[in-house]
Amino acid sequence: MKAIITTLSLILFAVPAFAVDTTQTYNSGILTLLFVGFCALIIVAQLVPAVLTLFGMTKAVAQGTRKTAAAKN
Repeated sequence: MKAIITTLSLILFAVPAFAVDTTQTYNSGILTLLFVGFCALIIVAQLVPAVLTLFGMTKAVAQGTRKTAAAKN
């Protein structure tokens, strides 16, 4: 029982030691955020046509297998 109480007390009192002061860690400006946002916009703009092409190819393959299955019957 003493070990459980000791473990719980260490966990409860050690939690604030793991906290990080974000004002010291993150000191980038608005230009950095705009640059990262622009990069994300480029990535999303390239993903949209890729996903549409993937769905189109999947649809074409599914229709091809239906035609093949219908021709065999």
